[in-house]
Amino acid sequence: MKRGQKAYTKRHAESGIATPLPPLETWPNQYPGYEITIEIPEYTAICPKTGLPDFGTIAIHYMPQKACVELKSLKLYIHAYRNVGIFYENAVNRILRDFVNACRPEWAVVTGTFTARGGLSSTIRAQYPQTSRGS
Repeated sequence: MKRGQKAYTKRHAESGIATPLPPLETWPNQYPGYEITIEIPEYTAICPKTGLPDFGTIAIHYMPQKACVELKSLKLYIHAYRNVGIFYENAVNRILRDFVNACRPEWAVVTGTFTARGGLSSTIRAQYPQTSRGS
């Protein structure tokens, strides 16, 4: 760490995890056994340490059971991250958690592909139910 540079703190790490966001609404699914993929190319949030904007694409791939996510509510939910200080990893895992709590899918995968910053780009993937590494 460079002289004068502040270390990452627990406050940085927990930032955004419990921030209130608009609810995800659902509608009753009529058919079993099919998959849905939704891509949201306009994700933005704020880095909780630097205060700089983060940009990326969020993809949600899932198999509905009794409910499907209502797309307008998903759009409002994702756009609410614009003013939230949250790390990439936390955002992807929170989106998955909130999505699963709303829809109760058979399974779901949330992937965040984030634009390069400082010469590095990141792709974060979280899935429900969790499986062992490499599965």
